Order: sequence, then structure tokens, then C-alpha cells
Amino acid sequence: MRLRPCIDIHNGSVKQIIGGSLSGDSAKENFVSARDASFFADMYRRDRLPGGHVILLNHRDSEYYEKTKAQALSALAAFPGGLMAGGGINPFNAAMFLDAGASHVIVTSYVFRNGLIDRKRLAEMEQAVGRERLVLDLSCRARDGMFMIVTDRWTKTTDTALSSETLDELSGHCAEFLVHAVDEEGKQAGINEEVFKILAAHRQIPVTYAGGIRNMEDVRLAEKLGQGSVDITIGSALDIFGGKLPYKDVVEYMNRNI
Repeated sequence: MRLRPCIDIHNGSVKQIIGGSLSGDSAKENFVSARDASFFADMYRRDRLPGGHVILLNHRDSEYYEKTKAQALSALAAFPGGLMAGGGINPFNAAMFLDAGASHVIVTSYVFRNGLIDRKRLAEMEQAVGRERLVLDLSCRARDGMFMIVTDRWTKTTDTALSSETLDELSGHCAEFLVHAVDEEGKQAGINEEVFKILAAHRQIPVTYAGGIRNMEDVRLAEKLGQGSVDITIGSALDIFGGKLPYKDVVEYMNRNI
């Protein structure tokens, strides 16, 4: 298990928000950093934490998009090859982020249409960047006893469930999966064990879980549930994002378990 660090950028600032609260340029915020994105990227580089992600949380039509994009590009430049880029990625802009230093691009909304996986768009995305540089974000929330994938910055619920079948089917088209348990995201309410177990059962390609991790007990639980095979992202709980969980303690724990 590895820590996959995050840099979420909204309205030109590094933030931690409540999952699913985005509406236009508004969101419920847990934390707004006075530091820019490159500060965090450089810290992750120094602490040897590759494979994290920088996410643009503004839509391309937003008045803040260019500021948010500039922050993202500065983070990629500070840690070349160490961060993945996500948020509004499509076949037409993916090369810009890869050329700027992203190791991979993270995609959700582009490959879903009318609530289902759009095979044509998935093929376009795969052709544009190559399977080895494509990460599919299959973040989900509970509905009718299942966990349905959400798109458009977690504001739209699809008719596609997160399941072993979905993971098996899509694993041939991407290098990794990133999955936020959206109902837990930003709330420090603990791991969604049901979502985590679905991910832990998948062993074909790397998977990263995010959502609800609040303390070292949750970190150890994640390692136990995933038998070390599922990586984790921690956001609002970390002291670098205004929380109580010391970032250095998590880094030291991960280093002991490499």
C-alpha cells in the first residue's frame, strides 16, 4: 500500500472540499491553502511520493479555469512525472498536461454518456494517450444498495455500478483506477468498507481509494482490508490541509512498509 498524495485546485486555490458539493464555481470548503500548488508538489517530490494526482475542479467555461489550470501546470512542473492530472480531460487537451509533466491523465466524464460507458469515446481517449498513460476515475456513491459511478465533478449519477465486472471490463483499457467514495469524501467519517472491498478484490491493475480516511487507525484498516494491494489518498484529515492527522506520520508509516 502506498500513499497517493493529492492537490485539488478550485478557483485558483488549493482546497479540500466536501464531496459532491460542487455547483458551478461554488463548493463547501473544508480548507483553503495559502500555499500554491507547486509548494505541495515539491513537498511530495522531496518525500518520494509519486503517483499522486492534481485535480482541476473548475469547468472549462468557468472564469476561474485559467487560474486553476495555471496552478495545475505549476504543480506538474515542480514534480515532473510524479503527478497525474485530472479534471475535464479529453482527447483534445490531454497532450498539454502530459507535455507539462503529468505521468498520466485521469478521465471520467468524457467516457460516459447517458449514464453508460461510451465505448467510442473510451477508444478515442485510449488512442489519444495510450492505455499505459490513462487512469479511469470511477468515483461512486450509494444508490439502491449499489455504488453507482458519478461524473461531472460528482454531480451526476450514472447507471453504471462500481463492480468486479466493471473493473474487469475496463482494466484492459487503462493503466490504473482512482475511486473516491463520494459520500465519505471530505467528511472524515471513516472508510467505506464496502467500496474498499470491491476494490481489494480486483488485482489486475493498480487501484487507489479515497474518501473518509481520518486517522492512523483508518490507514491500518485500509492496509488490512486491501491486504496491501489498494493504495490510498488522504485529504482533509491531514494537518497540511487543516486536519489533525500528521502528514509526516503517514509518510513514515508508508516508508516502513515499502
